[in-house]
Amino acid sequence: MQNTPQGSRLHIAIFGRRNAGKSSLINALTNQDIALVSAVPGTTTDPVYKAMEILPIGPVVLIDTAGIDDEGELGALRVKRAHAVLKKADMVLLVMDVAKQVSLHEERIAALCREKGVPLVGVLNKSDLNLAVEEQSKQFAEKLGLTPVVVSAATGTGLLELKLAIIGAAPATWDERTIVGDLLQPGDLAVLLVPIDLAAPKGRLILPQVQTMRDILDHHALSLVVMEGELKEALAQFVRNPKIVITDSQAFLNAAAETPPTVLLTSFSILFARYKGDLAALVRGAKAMASLRPGDKVLLAEACTHHRVEGDIGRVKIPAMLRQAVGGELEFSWSSGQGFPENLSEYRLVIHCGGCMINRREMLARIAQAQEAGVPIVNYGVAIAQLMGILSRALSPFPEVRQLLEEKNDTKGLISHGG
Repeated sequence: MQNTPQGSRLHIAIFGRRNAGKSSLINALTNQDIALVSAVPGTTTDPVYKAMEILPIGPVVLIDTAGIDDEGELGALRVKRAHAVLKKADMVLLVMDVAKQVSLHEERIAALCREKGVPLVGVLNKSDLNLAVEEQSKQFAEKLGLTPVVVSAATGTGLLELKLAIIGAAPATWDERTIVGDLLQPGDLAVLLVPIDLAAPKGRLILPQVQTMRDILDHHALSLVVMEGELKEALAQFVRNPKIVITDSQAFLNAAAETPPTVLLTSFSILFARYKGDLAALVRGAKAMASLRPGDKVLLAEACTHHRVEGDIGRVKIPAMLRQAVGGELEFSWSSGQGFPENLSEYRLVIHCGGCMINRREMLARIAQAQEAGVPIVNYGVAIAQLMGILSRALSPFPEVRQLLEEKNDTKGLISHGG
């Protein structure tokens, strides 16, 4: 369970008013004391993320949020942060004390979930303390449009029913997406060109490479892993060509030169652009890079924080390639971890990492946020392929997306320089 990447887990956000028993419910679901519980309202302040295994649901991330009725200036900030969790939630549990009446706070969360298309499960907690369960359930259904699951976090009553409700409400495709398996038939060969990344600890490969290998195996295809400089020799040994060559973005030029034109070629980062986000939107962002001019502001965003190494791709290599492409200096900013800066609309371009440590819903939310601000967004691998002049070749597995490169730029999502 602990080896399941956080970005591949079902993200379940817990919302409710202060002292509704959200933290107690998390502890009951996981059968562990992982959330701080107190009779004092407002114990939970900022969202708390915990990767857990809930049987029979499987690997999940539970997100405990502050009370949606928090008060005062600081309380309003806590509520705002709680609402931001909806960007990365695969589903929401809306928890209410069974002794309370439905309020505008619950109605607002239910409306936001409907607006964003986030599955919602209603929960009436503390059933052991109140006898008017049937009446309250009816009110909950009438006001919020869904029949709640009645539970008691204290006694465990209703927990199985709640788990079944979670399974039933979970998005049908949240764990059914494939990285490369849909491009392969059983017995097909995929060759993976894997330079040894300085950021990877000794004896390990980086996460996208490992996940891609597993996806190939899950689809009963074959994989061969080679280091940079060994691809040509490996291909010469095959009686028939492999179906696809998947390379690290930084080895694109060599891979393109050594891969026969009849063999599909792409990169781990481009595969993850499709797996975790919207490949078409990111390709449009790559086309918009042609509009960059010296002095423009560019944001390089990473979903996680990690130790920077010499020649870091986001801090050094991509900025150097962009400077050369535009023929001058650019104004670069970097963000790591949670979200984008508030002044996003000031940027001419966002270049995002592959997103291997976040789930698809959050990556899509980030793409949408950039589009709403009128800023094109592209990810590392798509950007590198474009800057190297081989993006069309790198999109060979995805002909429908590759057609976007042949379309004339329109005003949607493109960089505007005024005048």
